[in-house]
Amino acid sequence: MSKVVLITGGSSGIGKAIGEFLFHKGFTVYGTSRHPEKITNSVFPLIALDVRNKESIKHAVDKIIATSSQIDVVINNAGVGITGPIEETPTDEMRNNFETNFFGPIEVIKAVLPQMRKQKSGMIINITSIAGYMGLPYRGIYSASKGALELVSEAISIEVKPFGIAIVNIAPGEFATEIAAHRYHAPIIDGSVYKNAYENTLGMMNSHMHSGEDPNDFAKEVYQIIQSKNPKLHYKVGAFMQKFSIVLKRILPDRVYEKMLMNHYKL
Repeated sequence: MSKVVLITGGSSGIGKAIGEFLFHKGFTVYGTSRHPEKITNSVFPLIALDVRNKESIKHAVDKIIATSSQIDVVINNAGVGITGPIEETPTDEMRNNFETNFFGPIEVIKAVLPQMRKQKSGMIINITSIAGYMGLPYRGIYSASKGALELVSEAISIEVKPFGIAIVNIAPGEFATEIAAHRYHAPIIDGSVYKNAYENTLGMMNSHMHSGEDPNDFAKEVYQIIQSKNPKLHYKVGAFMQKFSIVLKRILPDRVYEKMLMNHYKL
């Protein structure tokens, strides 16, 4: 039997690329979307799921088990971006970001673990971000939500390993997707002390997303990890300098690394 894969946020971007690649490799793929009825070009089934709603998650997981009798791989891909100076970002928007990027994946994990324990096997892949390894200016909340998911996954990995379940984090760098169009952007405020710096950084971030790596290359990496008998806990996928920035953070003095980031963003 082919492996059954659940991908949250499977209607566009990286999630769609992963789903299509795995589908063509013979996997049984279920993607999710908050509004699957609006998607007409998916090659694999899309199920309604909102990671901020536990009942929605349970309903989707139950539907997959009822249809396919198993869930072998879960890819926690659904996520949202957020930008803005911390001082000027509404706290409710910060909470909303964590609900989607942090608590959402945890609720999905909690929903599928009973089935995976029953199977005595399974793999849960959390799509985090290279941004989760460092506090990036005007992306601090996004960095924090993805960094929190990286850390909690280390704990979950230890807890579920006795049941034959593998936890994997994959941190992408910048890929050419439409994530920038769906981010929450704190408004650029005339007269703000952050106006020029934030506006320039925002423009740089958006331009990088359109010139990022090919999502299909990321999908190939996910496929290789799923096929691996002994997957690592942490993977970084992206351009060399994006991955190397994590190495530099480990070896450079804090203030030197901070200065390097400021120079990069021209701050």
